[in-house]
Amino acid sequence: MSITGRLLRYLALFWIVILSLGTFYLYGNFDTGTGFLLIKQAAVQSGWYLPFFYCHIFASSVILLVGFFQFSKKVYQNLPLHRLLGKIYVFGVLFIAAPGAYGMTFFINRGAWVFISFLVQNTLWVSFTLLGWRYAVKGRIDTHISMMHRSYALAFAAITLRFYIWLFTIFGNGVNFAHNYVIIAFLSWVPNLILTELLLKYKKPAVPLI
Repeated sequence: MSITGRLLRYLALFWIVILSLGTFYLYGNFDTGTGFLLIKQAAVQSGWYLPFFYCHIFASSVILLVGFFQFSKKVYQNLPLHRLLGKIYVFGVLFIAAPGAYGMTFFINRGAWVFISFLVQNTLWVSFTLLGWRYAVKGRIDTHISMMHRSYALAFAAITLRFYIWLFTIFGNGVNFAHNYVIIAFLSWVPNLILTELLLKYKKPAVPLI
């Protein structure tokens, strides 16, 4: 792997660790008056939002870390470890993080297009993860790897979403400016998926490598 490729992976890991640890630090005490929850008080008061929120953020933090190391050559070649981490990833997506995301989607209140963006993203995330697991069970490893690349590209939207929110806040008018959140919602996952498709088409990785 090139030096540039390694640097990009280390940079991605850095932000994954920052986001994951930051999530547990900020929300681990279950204080409903901190961070992102400050602007979601109406949703919090509904009594429905918090279970979805905590399931999604905590499971996604674990999933991002677990998923990243699944693309390590050392982990991939350690079949028992790879299978264990894979089970954690698939279970976390299908039964905790994605259901939480579906629930949160109904409390977005950012308009129809933002709702559609997150709904489609989450549905694709579930679909690619489920297909990736099924292909692994069937022994179709190349297809399994491709599906899990797509799944993780959508999981990584947790990182890119925050990057674009920061970018629009610093260089634009923030997420409250007309149409900005719609742009951010689609930018957070569509380019990830396009880039993954290009890599799968032209590089055709036989095994995931770090």
